Amino acid sequence: MTSSIERVDDRVMAALSTHERPPKASALSATITHLWRGMMAFKHFPAQLIDIILLPVIFLLLFTYLFGGAFAGSPGQYLQFFLPGIAVQSVILMTVYTGTAINTDINKGVFDRFRTLPFWQPAAIAGNLVGDILRYVIALTMTIGIGLALGFRPGGGILGILGAMAVLIVFAFSVSWIFAAIGVVASVPERVSGTSMIVIYPLLFMSNIFVRPETMPSWMQVLVKINPLSHAATASRTLMHGTAGFWDVMWALITSLLITVVFAPLAVRLYRNKNTR
Repeated sequence: MTSSIERVDDRVMAALSTHERPPKASALSATITHLWRGMMAFKHFPAQLIDIILLPVIFLLLFTYLFGGAFAGSPGQYLQFFLPGIAVQSVILMTVYTGTAINTDINKGVFDRFRTLPFWQPAAIAGNLVGDILRYVIALTMTIGIGLALGFRPGGGILGILGAMAVLIVFAFSVSWIFAAIGVVASVPERVSGTSMIVIYPLLFMSNIFVRPETMPSWMQVLVKINPLSHAATASRTLMHGTAGFWDVMWALITSLLITVVFAPLAVRLYRNKNTR
């Protein structure tokens, strides 16, 4: 019995040795593969598009017509102030998907399969993050498109809109690293989304997205000024209206860089440590 097994093993090894092994996947090719895997989620779970498309539109219509008159005198005037800010919220809410996807892979055992394969392991995170860019583009396009239909008129024209979209995509990409790290350590996917609400919504409402900071108490104005979402909203607002100064944009980019420098290595380290358990 043992000799027959050995003969089978010898034949298997002989068959394998007759062909050259394929080269190991590079970090770039592994990332692209995981990017494609993430894109397939739209095909198998089209309900994601509901969140990406409907949430920004609901918030835009709700705040413009429910609170616009109280905040700015008329919905039309408020829309000019509010739309660049709601664009920030549109992409920030999408950043949670990366952490949820990573945690789902861990809990379903896909993660255990990945760590046995010979590819650059952080590609599983990087591919998800790059794939999120498509979500950001869809959310921003829908938000701005509906805003234009409602009467939003950007003084910066199409270049201002494209510039604002580029800055917001960079900012959202950096924030995604935060939730990628949370996704690695969270016990269940629901914990990722629950934690995100605790973190995101206070930051959203203590920013200059919805109202001007001058209307707030002095102590809250300090918090608004140092809020990263305020930097992103200021960059978006000034670019769309054609009034952007150098530091209006640079503060958003510097904030994005700092977030990435801190949380990208942390997320990758947590992920690699998870692999060794």
